[in-house]
Amino acid sequence: MSLNEVHISSLVVHAVPEHLIAIKRQIESFDGAEIYGESAAGKLVVVIETQNQGYITDTIDAINQLDHVLSVALIFHQIETELDDEVITTAL
Repeated sequence: MSLNEVHISSLVVHAVPEHLIAIKRQIESFDGAEIYGESAAGKLVVVIETQNQGYITDTIDAINQLDHVLSVALIFHQIETELDDEVITTAL
């Protein structure tokens, strides 16, 4: 693994709709996690950006263990390499 990497992953999180506000707050507390979309049915589109692939899998596991989360699916994972230090610093 190169030190000049940025890992970008997108997830679909399905949660109990009545608990969506609390779950969104918990997901947004994870470093590098942002919510880009949601539905009234309890589905969230989450993007995680980090320099460490292991952090992504750990975060997916942590989200999946949250109360009232029904499922988490990894939809996309991209590794950006050959970036200079300035790009990585501003991306995070």
